[in-house]
Amino acid sequence: MEKSTSKNCTTGRTKLLALWTTLWVTSLAVVVFGNLYLWTGNNTITTIFLIINLIIGVGMIIANIKHLESLDELQRKIHLEAMGLSLGIALILGISYSTMDVTNLINFDAEISHLVIVIGLSYFTGVVIGQYRYR
Repeated sequence: MEKSTSKNCTTGRTKLLALWTTLWVTSLAVVVFGNLYLWTGNNTITTIFLIINLIIGVGMIIANIKHLESLDELQRKIHLEAMGLSLGIALILGISYSTMDVTNLINFDAEISHLVIVIGLSYFTGVVIGQYRYR
């Protein structure tokens, strides 16, 4: 019975994390696209929505921490290792990517969105590898 309660807690925390993540992504889209199409150039409105986005981001971080706390030890270990891999890759590749831009080794601007994609893919890969490794 205790295992079922633990699973329900994890499921609930996962859903809460998904909700906070969706709210954060949506609020970020409102900031960017609102500034481009709805209130073009109004820095006050953009600042207000950016502050809202930051507050929602803090909520997402707290939801992520609570989600990790609800996992069993093995799942925590898998996610911790995936986060370590993702952080290392993001740091090394991010600095190298920025350096290539600054030194004009690439003919385009280094965009943060590229780094976010690398972080997401490396985290996902780390979780998949961890799940496979600890079967």
